Amino acid sequence: MYVRPGPVSPRTSFVTVAIILGMIVLPAALTLSRVRVPAVVDVSAPNPSPYGYTVSLLLFVVPILAIGGWLVPRDGVRISKQSFVRTIALLFPLGVVLDFFFAHLFLRFPNADATLRIPAPALGNGGSGHIFVGSLNHVIIGSVPIEEYVFYLTGFMTVLLLYIWLDEYWLAAYSILGDDPMRGVFQRLLRFHPDSLLLAAILIGAAIIYRHHFLPNQPGFPGYFTFIVIAALGPSAVLFPAALPVINWRAFSLTLFVVLLMSVLWEATLGVPYGWWGYQPAQMMGLNITAWNYLPIEAICVWIAVTYQTIIVYEIVKRWQSSGKKLHHAFLG
Repeated sequence: MYVRPGPVSPRTSFVTVAIILGMIVLPAALTLSRVRVPAVVDVSAPNPSPYGYTVSLLLFVVPILAIGGWLVPRDGVRISKQSFVRTIALLFPLGVVLDFFFAHLFLRFPNADATLRIPAPALGNGGSGHIFVGSLNHVIIGSVPIEEYVFYLTGFMTVLLLYIWLDEYWLAAYSILGDDPMRGVFQRLLRFHPDSLLLAAILIGAAIIYRHHFLPNQPGFPGYFTFIVIAALGPSAVLFPAALPVINWRAFSLTLFVVLLMSVLWEATLGVPYGWWGYQPAQMMGLNITAWNYLPIEAICVWIAVTYQTIIVYEIVKRWQSSGKKLHHAFLG
């Protein structure tokens, strides 16, 4: 006689996801560390990947159309449009901030032929492939490819739609329903989570120590990794306790693994080798994956951070809307 397992605590589910991720990451990291010479991609030909970056955005656009336009209506999934729109409205500005303020520090775009050559404004003159727009009060206004802003908008939408579809349909048995008291009954949503701040401090400290220990003669600071950690664990420091009991951790784990698989395809085999984008060494930790054309570890971490951040913010917004409370009452009590 089959007996269905009893409910698992949210904290146990969170730890299980972390263990599964470690089961994949640890052997993969050890295997990749044995590679001493990177595979060579011949990009000596002029314009080796015309409009490559532009067309590759279909990796996000097609899932958005498929999930939002076909799978969700077909499977009877009821998406809270307000929760979806508000989550994207909160997260997309982070991508804008990264591109506008930090692209010239963290990123570079050496292959302009892989884009539409439509510049979008950004500070500095190092991130855009040297497209100069002008200056204001001695602040240089440069640009990044317009694809960068589309990348972040569609990226957040893809992650969120995939999680919603898995949560509401494919793995709905493990979802906390919208009318469940666990979702709508709470004192306040903003609750301090010291573990997130402690983890952020440990990660940033470890990155600084690693760079200064292994690259002592190369001045720089792991600015990109620091930005990723703050962007992910900053919201977690005040939102994680309220999000923990309502996240569908099985849907979260599958979303994360799909996104990571997409990142390996995009970053390691296409984007970096063909110069659609690249990374400024002085702002990286210095931990690179040789087998993947010296891809910085930050390029993988950012996808984990985006998935974690997106789902936490969405579940918090959904809890607020399910409660029917006013904004200040829901978040501050």
